[in-house]
Amino acid sequence: MTELAFPLATRLIEKLGSIVSEEISLAWGVQADLQKLGHTMSIIKDVLLDAEQKQAHNQQLRSWLRQLKHVFLDAEDLLDEFECEALRKEVVETFHPTTGKVRRFFSRSNPIALRSKVAHQIKEIKERLDELKSNRAIFDSLTSIDHHGGGDHHERPFVPASKVIGRQYQKKQIVNLLVEQGDDDGNSNNKVSVIPIVGIGGLGKTTLAKWVYDDKRVVGHFELRMWQSVPVDFELTRLTRLILGSALDTEISDKLTLDQLQGRLREALKDKKFLLVLDDVWNHDALKWSQLRDLLTEGAKSGSKILVTTRSTAVAEIMGTIPANINLEFLSDKDSVSLFVECAFKEGHEKEYPNLFEMGKDIVRKCGGVPLAVKTLGSQLYSKTDEREWKLVRDSEIWELKQEDDGHILPALRLSYTRLPPHLRQCLAYCCHLRKDRTQYTSYALIRYWMAHGILDQSRAHGNMELEDIGELYFKDLWARSFFQNVTDYGMYYDFDMHDLIHDLVQSVAQGECFTVKSANTKDISENVRHLTFLEAGLNVSTTMQKLNKVRTITADIRDIDESFMCTCFSRFKYLRVLQLPTCSLQVLPSSIGSLKHLRYLDLSFNKAITKLPNAICRLQSLQALHVDGCENLEEWPREISKLISLTSLCLTTKQTNFTKNGVGCLKSLRFLSIIACSNLISLPRETSYLASLRNLWISECEQLDLGNIKYQGTPLKLQKLFIGQLPRLVALPEWFQGAANALQVLTIAKCKNLEALPEWLESFTSLTKLVLYSCQKLSSLPEGMRSLTSLRELVIDDCPKLERRYKRDIGEDWPKISHVPHVSFRLVY
Repeated sequence: MTELAFPLATRLIEKLGSIVSEEISLAWGVQADLQKLGHTMSIIKDVLLDAEQKQAHNQQLRSWLRQLKHVFLDAEDLLDEFECEALRKEVVETFHPTTGKVRRFFSRSNPIALRSKVAHQIKEIKERLDELKSNRAIFDSLTSIDHHGGGDHHERPFVPASKVIGRQYQKKQIVNLLVEQGDDDGNSNNKVSVIPIVGIGGLGKTTLAKWVYDDKRVVGHFELRMWQSVPVDFELTRLTRLILGSALDTEISDKLTLDQLQGRLREALKDKKFLLVLDDVWNHDALKWSQLRDLLTEGAKSGSKILVTTRSTAVAEIMGTIPANINLEFLSDKDSVSLFVECAFKEGHEKEYPNLFEMGKDIVRKCGGVPLAVKTLGSQLYSKTDEREWKLVRDSEIWELKQEDDGHILPALRLSYTRLPPHLRQCLAYCCHLRKDRTQYTSYALIRYWMAHGILDQSRAHGNMELEDIGELYFKDLWARSFFQNVTDYGMYYDFDMHDLIHDLVQSVAQGECFTVKSANTKDISENVRHLTFLEAGLNVSTTMQKLNKVRTITADIRDIDESFMCTCFSRFKYLRVLQLPTCSLQVLPSSIGSLKHLRYLDLSFNKAITKLPNAICRLQSLQALHVDGCENLEEWPREISKLISLTSLCLTTKQTNFTKNGVGCLKSLRFLSIIACSNLISLPRETSYLASLRNLWISECEQLDLGNIKYQGTPLKLQKLFIGQLPRLVALPEWFQGAANALQVLTIAKCKNLEALPEWLESFTSLTKLVLYSCQKLSSLPEGMRSLTSLRELVIDDCPKLERRYKRDIGEDWPKISHVPHVSFRLVY
């Protein structure tokens, strides 16, 4: 992850600025040292963007960046010590205000050992940074550049039509849209129509656009054709100059002002029917696009068209004027094989080498329908008849192929990666822990993982956004840019997967820092590895663990895990942020877990044998997410669970009938609470403290639970998403839910067999955007004032027979009450 040095440096400098001003740095006598460290980091940070851009062809620079990043990561571990101590102080002040512990906390005698160790580590890190900065061969060759998240742009390629396989339908569709006369989008306000081609890198968007651009019908239809690759920053003056240069087929002086450029461009386009291809658009700024569109529209002849290629659906939504984008899908198996044969064999020769042809089909399957991958690997094997060479390609991971080969798929996908803004590059790189053999992941878990590693940039937040909100924005941004696929919206979270080539890209970025441990491969592990996935336990694995001490993530996909394995983890990996031990048949969680003061994400879900959590878990003041859902035999909660002051997400299953006093209900930072499969539970927590910050509440499969036997009336709620499912005792929504009238956005009620009606006060939920009612057979009516729900955009009624009869589209007696909702469906599609 050498490309992540810049955002990491930015994050550390911000942390340093905060810590230097805090009481603890003064008490430990390290304020001056921290200031010096921050100054050195700032000097180095200024040249990091230049270094990251130049490293591709410079092994020495890559090595320098790798060393630098390891120092930064060690520095982050050190700075987190300050955050941990600040949290510990907060706990002492909150829960032991009169014991004298607070006074002793900052006294010179406490903690001497920690203070001495921290001072020594600051000095050591400063020396390591100074040594790297003193490498004049590297440092003096770099320059300070502004961050704009950019990258190189491709030149317009020449692509023979014979190489464009599997896109004939899309080509015909686009050509028809281009040569249609008049307003093809049906909107007379759009004098110039915009047609977006959308898809991930490597699918052939530019190739298709060039094929269309050179089509005879298109050439004959337009008086002027222009092609321009778009700079990532979409700076209006620069882009106007480039488009003008394309229109006049000449280079335009950069001394011209924007007004002069616009005047010349208007003159060049005046009374001409033109086609402009804007290739590889990334910028999401609607205002900038609006300014450019107005410039291009003024004076243009009706029927002029703009063809846009982009990886981002968000860009397409901003720019497009046609009813539906041209979305490029992956090639079919048949088309992929045809393309591969054309690239790998001389014409007709595939019949002479049937073994190679069969291996070629295996290689094509690994390419996942990405034309660039098919063409690249096919070209590498062109005219080669040695079966061993084909086997090497077939049996290799794509990302292990030579990086310097310009035709290799990863450079094309890496372009998509390197041109992401730094905050998204970090988030995508931290997807390295997602197993390639898993088909579905959840946005909920991924966002908590990002939070645990501190990579969500709160400075980019607007208004009252929490880290979870920022994480969801980042997730949606990566989804829009086609890094995630097959995304399903479940209301509270999204399911998604990643194409294999994206997996390969992420793994190549994280090479050396993310490792999957099996007993046979432990010799290959780097001492700087930070993220471990265990598929096996045993002597070799334990021996390997003794050699490591910088690990931040442990995921164990082991059915039977012993206590010694966990004790080794807890003793060796003191900087652990993420510990995932789901379905590991745990019976006892060692008390030594209390030493992991940096731990932020603990997943113990579906360990059905575990009966209690140790009290030591309450010492994890940094813990943000705790998953014990599916732990169906969990009988006892720690007495001091309310000391988890950083806990924002809790997913639980318990055998208890009631929540204990001063327990879960006193967790004041909770924003996500999931209560699942609690067969004995009869009531929610009686305290209201946990409701103060709660945003998402999920309650399901609790046969005895009565939501109405507590007194929350008058409590203002910030609930945005609420899921209620399989609660047989639910006859009506409890009155206290009215506290969320101004906040609730998504409400899902599923399989509540005794729910008879929704309350009339639901019409006051003016922020509600989505309402899902699924399999509630007795539910017979909706509130009379449904038309008051002016924000409601989606209503789903499925397997609710009485409702379906009354509210059936157009013919139901009560259809007029919901006809104002834009999207009404009578089938739940996930």
